[in-house]
Amino acid sequence: MYYPYLRGKQFELILLRDNADLLAENNIHPIIEPVKNDFSALRRAMKVINEQSIGCTLIINPLAGKEPVSSTSISDIIDTDFNDFNNISIGYILDAKSNLKDLSACLDKYYDKTFTLIHYGYSNGTAVAATIAHHQNIKRHIFIDGFAGKLYQRHLKKDDIERILIRNGFKAQKKNSLYPESEHFSDLHITYPDEGMDGFGDYLIVGDDYTETGGPAYAVAIHLTYLATDDDMFIYHFISDQTDSPTNPGGKFLEALNKLVREINKPNSLIYKSTACTEYIDLYKKQHYPGLGTVKKLSMQHHIELMTNFIQREN
Repeated sequence: MYYPYLRGKQFELILLRDNADLLAENNIHPIIEPVKNDFSALRRAMKVINEQSIGCTLIINPLAGKEPVSSTSISDIIDTDFNDFNNISIGYILDAKSNLKDLSACLDKYYDKTFTLIHYGYSNGTAVAATIAHHQNIKRHIFIDGFAGKLYQRHLKKDDIERILIRNGFKAQKKNSLYPESEHFSDLHITYPDEGMDGFGDYLIVGDDYTETGGPAYAVAIHLTYLATDDDMFIYHFISDQTDSPTNPGGKFLEALNKLVREINKPNSLIYKSTACTEYIDLYKKQHYPGLGTVKKLSMQHHIELMTNFIQREN
């Protein structure tokens, strides 16, 4: 049902390892787009995912980054380390520059593995349907909202192939200080059946815009999703008071964390009391700054916990 889209940064792969039980229990299917040529963290994460029998998609032709990881190197690791991992579906991105002959060759090479096609800007749905018609290993279509229109989707509708819609709910700002206190995130977790889909996904609290590294932190922001009226999803942006200098990131984090804890402790707080929130409260009690990578990982974990709680209530 839920398909979170992650880039393969180290803290995101640690997130998957740390939450493997939660993913397995709730049938959450992560999509992983590798962004690092060093696959050691990916190997560790995929080992745990395989041991827990978690279905996942590993993208074989990444696009993220100035120099995307090569398809050849990912193919090599699939052929060696992951060859016996039956829970992995090979993800193939179709963007505006894709060549369908390359897709067909990949489907032929891995005829014994399932495929997830990620539609991210390719415009000719008729040609895609014709290309994959004689291949039996297509498991699902993932449509990136805004890059795969309804008419395009219509060409790829088939009863035995799942259809997933991924929508970017995170509205990135150029500077952390520009975020509002709260804004709408998404209602797709509720409305995806109305879109004719079998499941939904998002880019968690990171968004679709990928950057190798962040700039200097003039302001520290903690992003936390929550459910409001009718389970519509919104996101808090807890911003540090200090915003005019790149110094003192630890102090800025504690300023933002103070606002988060204050919101959690309100009598009618809308924030789901996730284990990630418990960790945030523990950091507040210790007045400890764990680094921005850990801060982002905790907010991503909270989002996954919020989604699983919603799914459990609906089921």
